[in-house]
Amino acid sequence: MKLFCFLTLFFTLTLQAQFQINGIVTDSNNNPLPFATITTSENNNTITDVDGKFIFKISTSASSLTVSYIGFQTKTIALIPNKKFYAVSLLQKTDDLKEVVVSNENPALTIIRKAIASKSLNDPQKKLNAFEYKTYNKLIVTANPDSIGGRIDSSAAYKNLDKKTINIDSSDYKFKGIISRQHLFQTEKVSQYQFGNNKLKETILGTKMAGFKQPIYEVIAFNLQSISIYDPQYELFETKYENPISNNAPSSYAYKLLDTVSIKGRDAYMIYFKPKRKRKASRLEGVLYIDKENFAVAKAVMRIKGVLDISGVHEFEYIPKEKIWFQSNTTFKIVKGKNDDDIKILGGTIQFDGDVKENFERRPKAASDFTYLLSESNSFDIRVNPAAPIKNPSLYIEINDDAAQKPESFWEAYRKENLDEKSQKTYVLLDSISVSNRIEKRLGIGRKILNGFYPIGPVDLDLKKIISYNNYEGFRLGLGGITNDRFSKKFRIEGYTAYGTKDGAFKYSLGGGVLLDKHSNTWFNGYYTDDVREIASTLFAVDKRVFKIYDPRPINISTFYEYSGWRGNIQSKIIPKTEAVLEISRNYIEPKFDYQFNLNGKQYSSYIMTTAMLSLVWAPFSDFMQTPTGRNETDKRFPRFTFQYTQSLPNVFANDFTFAKIDFKAEYEKKYLNRQKTSLLLQAGYAMGDVPLTHLYNTSPNNLTKETVVQRITFAGRNAFETMFFNEFFSSQYLMFQIKHGFDRIKIMKKVRPSLVLVTRMAWGNMENPEQHIGPEYKTLNKGFFESGIELNKIYKGFGLGGFYRYGPNQLLKFEDNIAVKISYVIDLGL
Repeated sequence: MKLFCFLTLFFTLTLQAQFQINGIVTDSNNNPLPFATITTSENNNTITDVDGKFIFKISTSASSLTVSYIGFQTKTIALIPNKKFYAVSLLQKTDDLKEVVVSNENPALTIIRKAIASKSLNDPQKKLNAFEYKTYNKLIVTANPDSIGGRIDSSAAYKNLDKKTINIDSSDYKFKGIISRQHLFQTEKVSQYQFGNNKLKETILGTKMAGFKQPIYEVIAFNLQSISIYDPQYELFETKYENPISNNAPSSYAYKLLDTVSIKGRDAYMIYFKPKRKRKASRLEGVLYIDKENFAVAKAVMRIKGVLDISGVHEFEYIPKEKIWFQSNTTFKIVKGKNDDDIKILGGTIQFDGDVKENFERRPKAASDFTYLLSESNSFDIRVNPAAPIKNPSLYIEINDDAAQKPESFWEAYRKENLDEKSQKTYVLLDSISVSNRIEKRLGIGRKILNGFYPIGPVDLDLKKIISYNNYEGFRLGLGGITNDRFSKKFRIEGYTAYGTKDGAFKYSLGGGVLLDKHSNTWFNGYYTDDVREIASTLFAVDKRVFKIYDPRPINISTFYEYSGWRGNIQSKIIPKTEAVLEISRNYIEPKFDYQFNLNGKQYSSYIMTTAMLSLVWAPFSDFMQTPTGRNETDKRFPRFTFQYTQSLPNVFANDFTFAKIDFKAEYEKKYLNRQKTSLLLQAGYAMGDVPLTHLYNTSPNNLTKETVVQRITFAGRNAFETMFFNEFFSSQYLMFQIKHGFDRIKIMKKVRPSLVLVTRMAWGNMENPEQHIGPEYKTLNKGFFESGIELNKIYKGFGLGGFYRYGPNQLLKFEDNIAVKISYVIDLGL
């Protein structure tokens, strides 16, 4: 039985036992009644879920429950000591809720239309110019021990006709013992939210994570549910749905008036909503409590039920002075749904085992099926139009430098109630487990492996440098790395050396950097390098390092150029929502293939380039988090744009040529609720002046020059033209466009679930001054290049297969020459 894993770490932790009851509400025909209202004798209330079920925390002083549902007779039942399950059946009545019938239209729809029309008067982010408030949040991963049988299995053995009983601890028994003492995971944080100039910023004043001295910032930044209930799209567990009170919601949702209730002393309509059209993907449904007077949302219950059962509850406090409902409490919960496959969420923080065994049989329920994640937030200290301005408003989240070092007195001041004994034990036990099992160290190792490094003392070994292969160098064997924080937090040294078994040459690089500003991740770096690079390749200096255990495309590359020289740069994130690199370099270039560059009658077989380069990536829609260790992009959103300008420096350090290059890339990605995804890529380059072929554009070809389709089978590249042959086209200006659409994985067998991807690529280009390039034969892209294909990825054990077809003006005479068959390999590190 698998429980939970924290990224690369697997450790079992705990939950508090709570006095609670559960049950189900049905009609006389035993049909469940969703979202029925349940109120205790102490005037606390809850509602049933979409299946009519409820779980309710009550105090021992509560004596009865009252259950009501529109169109049914209200029923009050007495609570019986030690009884924890109640089945309630309601009888239907004939009278309607007359006071809410305002027209011949569905009364619920009439109310919703008025709520939509009144959004600008009720949404705090529309009605108020500025506000701020503080929030205390507690998140736990836990289970209810009362739900778990937890018995001890026993068996009998006989020796010399004497019976001997052997007791064997079951996994359920052990698990129940753990969660009876502590939670499985627990974290707390105190935040200040500030709104102004149509931007909302969260500043984390304090954070505390069980088992970790330094909190996991990715978990802190994870968005569980929308902060505002009025956004056009409602977000639940990082998935966006159309809001049931968005302008177009009446065409997508069906509404039903359930009841009228009192919320904070004000009357409200209780309206159930669900999508009109049934879809395979999970659907958003729930209940909205609409204020009778101003048609504002006074409470909201949102739920998704699928492979995971996810619910989000928003509660509000009415502020009479501003005549507005302001969010006071939110609750988010994840429990297991009906899933056949293992599911990891929150980066692996929580894992639910699949319901189907390898032989396709349904497995019996295990203790981990009762585990759930619960996050509760309480807001307070609400201030409208505060005097203090918002610092760094471009940031979505900012974590104070001392947030993880707050004393216990800080937490006691902000907690709504003191931690119970079980929560206190959670911190103590998980901290001790973390120390004894070196959890933080192992987590740090896992993070670095994902980026292609393995820490060895003060140095991070570069896994990409160990071994690779290409057609020019043969096997490239090397060793490289960079110093880490154990060496210094303000200085770093990095380098590598490599040897090619085919070209018989050593390559190397050595450099270092100094940190200029921690908060903006500003570094000044310098390097000296002697290495080779693919000719006419496009490299953006700000592109993130992509680590692959195996990068297949370079295998078939034969044409490289050697470059040796120095470069110095400044890299920084000081400009909001950007990352930039400003670099000056001087390199000696020698093509390692038959090529000469003709300039004004002089032929160059090698040359010197001194250039200045500015590279910038701009992500205007992404969210960024400022942590004590630097600035990170927490929510990567699209579109995003990359710009790079390179200018040669005439008469500087013996530079040979005068030229300029402009490179541009735009990326867009859209994910759908049915697990499909569309990706768009637009890339262009423009070279002006005297530019050798080594530094022009080849638009990333990936096809072998072989006779048959079978001989050309190779691995697929990343955004590469699969039917374009290596060195077939070169350009001084080009434009490339790619569209990919991926479908949900197709379940053929338990272990065979390929993902279908449709791909289309096209490119146009031009070569100015072709007479300057002496040596290789090539074509231009003046008439355009077009290919389309189908990928079936991850068919089995990460391997997939794709087929592509070349068409249009550059289509070849033989049909088979236009076809490319590619093998793909996608590995899931599971970290």
